[in-house]
Formats: sequence, C-alpha cells, structure tokens
Amino acid sequence: MLGFCVLGYALLWGAGALGMLGLSLWARHDGRTDGETVAGIRHFQRVDDGLWRGSAPGPSGYRELAARGVVTVVDLRAEDLTPRQLAGPEEAGLRTVRIPVRDGQTPTADQSNAFLRVVLESDGPVFVHCGAGVGRTGSMAAAYLVRTGQTDGRQAALRMLAVGPPSVEQVYYALRLTPHDAGQPPALVEWTSRALDAPRRIRAAAN
Repeated sequence: MLGFCVLGYALLWGAGALGMLGLSLWARHDGRTDGETVAGIRHFQRVDDGLWRGSAPGPSGYRELAARGVVTVVDLRAEDLTPRQLAGPEEAGLRTVRIPVRDGQTPTADQSNAFLRVVLESDGPVFVHCGAGVGRTGSMAAAYLVRTGQTDGRQAALRMLAVGPPSVEQVYYALRLTPHDAGQPPALVEWTSRALDAPRRIRAAAN
C-alpha cells in the first residue's frame, strides 16, 4: 500500500512538474520576456518604468541597481537571512522594505496592498525579489499589474510563467486577480500545490 501511495505521488508530481515547465517554456517562446541582464541577477525584468524584478542580488547587483536609478528594494523572502544578506541594499544606498512571503505561496491582500503603496509612493524605480525571482516575485508583480489596470489576470499569469515555472497556487492566484480583489486561492488549491511543490522547497531549503 505504501508503495502504491509513493508511486501515485511520484506520477502526480511528475505530471504537475512537466505541465508547469511546459507552460513556462511556451510562455517564454511566445515572447513575453525582454532578455535584459543585470550583474548577478537572474530572471531580471522591467515590469514597467516604476517596478523591476529578479532574483536576490549580490553586492554587485545591488550596486548596479543603484547606479541605474533604483531607490527601493522590496525583499519577499521569509527565510532566515544572515545580517550580511540583509545589509546588502543599505550598503549600496538603497532603501529596503521586507514583505515576507513563504516559498511557493502567494501574498495576502494586506501584503499586496502594502507593496502597491511602496511602488506608487516611491521617488524612483522599485526592485522586488524573492530568492530565485520566479514565484513569489511573479505573484507580487502580477498583483501590481492587475491592481494598477495595466493587464488582466490571464496576461499577468503568462508574464509570470515566461520568467520560470511557479507553483500551482501562484498561477491560480494570478489568473483570479482583479483590480479590486487579491484574495488567496481556495484551500484545496493551496494543499494540492504545496504537496506537489514539496520536493522543490525541500531541495531549496537544503541549499
């Protein structure tokens, strides 16, 4: 019985992972990335003039962001970070705002509202990142785009997928976004997504 359960999970996980990877490759092929690179920052993308996104920068990345005019960094990581990691933006002269979202999950309505205020009230471009700059960053960027009326949930989800494969609940979150609603996915979607995403999160935590 245990063997059948493990096999069933493996098959379900494989189908989910391959499906999400296929969607991501299709969205990327469809031309929804700009291909720009910044020192040490993976998945870099200009969302619009006021918001840029990518992976967690290193010291050189923060310095280049500052040189390009970025004034605020929003860090979405909920992981335990070292003082050295936290000091990077300040050492480059950047303001830091932390809005912690757990890996593979989506921002709450309060968090997306707080993020929207940060971007709209900033005196210059804002750079938002999580760890890899894919799922959490994509979810927050999607909320920003839809809440500011620049796109709908479907296009926001495609832009997220074009950067890299997020979790199921993150795609669902983006698809259901409206200018007036940034609610959480239903419990069934969350549980399914987190079960499928568990191996990746375990591997990420080990690294």
